[in-house]
Amino acid sequence: MSPRSKEQNEIIRMQRSEQILDAAARTYFLTGGSFDIRDVAREAKIGYGTVYHYYPNRHLLIEDVLNSGFDRCEQALKQWATTRGNNPSEGHLLTYCKDLLLLWQSDARAYLVYKMAAEHYSGLPEKDRSLIKRRFMERLYLPLQTIAQREDDSVDHMLAVLVGCCGLHYYAGTSELDVDRIAKLAMQAITKES
Repeated sequence: MSPRSKEQNEIIRMQRSEQILDAAARTYFLTGGSFDIRDVAREAKIGYGTVYHYYPNRHLLIEDVLNSGFDRCEQALKQWATTRGNNPSEGHLLTYCKDLLLLWQSDARAYLVYKMAAEHYSGLPEKDRSLIKRRFMERLYLPLQTIAQREDDSVDHMLAVLVGCCGLHYYAGTSELDVDRIAKLAMQAITKES
């Protein structure tokens, strides 16, 4: 058996890192945000030392989970805008709500970005909050306000509906979300219709 090449080792390192980040996001929901490296190792089904090798502390792990979640959310928003064009409408917003729910249902890291935003990133150290809040506002929230064509707090209410309902998937173990129904509820929060 020949030794692995540098490229093979890099692929393995990237796969292991992704495995750890996914497990950390799931562990966040399983523990209510109070987890340690051992919990992540258990969820990832790998050794504690392996996780510790990649992430010597919980803070660095959460930072990378959020950064990768932001990257995924920003990429999804870019893709959505490319396929939908620059002419926002209520139908576009409904579609965006559905797409966001589908992303969150399949990607715990992407959901965690919005979940923690709804909580004003209170679980993060004070020094990190303002930077992460600014990133959320500039890259995800303000574009959503543009799509929604709203500058009032109705976007906050819409996100609260989406985040809360998607929480059923992660906290209550609901396997499939009723994406159409939830998106319509979120639209009611925006339009303030009953």
